[in-house]
Amino acid sequence: MRIIAGRYRSRKLLSPPDRSPTRPLPDRVRESIFNLLRGHFDDAVVLDGFAGVGTFGLEAASRGASRVILVERDRRVAGVLQQNIGLLKAGDCAEVVIGDALGPACLARCPTPIKIAFLDPPYDLVRTPEGWERVRGQMARIVALLSDDGYAMVRTPWPFIRREETDVPVRLRHEGENKGGHVVITDLDDLDDKAVDKLEAELHGSARGRPVDIDRSIAGAIGPETHVYKSTAVHLYMRRRGEAP
Repeated sequence: MRIIAGRYRSRKLLSPPDRSPTRPLPDRVRESIFNLLRGHFDDAVVLDGFAGVGTFGLEAASRGASRVILVERDRRVAGVLQQNIGLLKAGDCAEVVIGDALGPACLARCPTPIKIAFLDPPYDLVRTPEGWERVRGQMARIVALLSDDGYAMVRTPWPFIRREETDVPVRLRHEGENKGGHVVITDLDDLDDKAVDKLEAELHGSARGRPVDIDRSIAGAIGPETHVYKSTAVHLYMRRRGEAP
């Protein structure tokens, strides 16, 4: 893992500890997000929730953020994150908060208004109704603290659906990219049963049940603007005008 651009460009980062559930943001996705928000990180306050070893937050610091709060609950991972800050000599602008990214402490430690916020919760968390509601609640609180031109982002698996249990296997239409990078639709009825079961299990963890879209709206926010990168997606929100930070 490395910093892509900015003052720490090409500097390598230490990886998560062995057997850590941390899921670093892929270079391709990270570069796409930063290109999309080019110029928004200059002198910005950035909140990186579920920070892991800092692939997003330290990239933001490299690209000009004046203050980056990186929230990580796992103390072993937070230790590696702190080492990465030391390697980059980014302690003047980056601060590690060991705690729950969905709790009140991380917001209390973050200067306001926030310009950019990014939450990267575990997929297992957002796939449950209770977990996703916790994420949505924290996103609403973050959105309320955004500047007028700020963005709050959350990463989820894609497709982002929930399965309602039934006794009948459900056939889905799967969107993906071919080798040329174009989105293609595969009708699963064209596949044999073994291939269908494998694909559905990979996408949803179960080959049975009715797929239901998950509500991605956030209270007080405009959005989402969703960007899909194969099996992952990043959803962008802005504060609705007229609602004070």
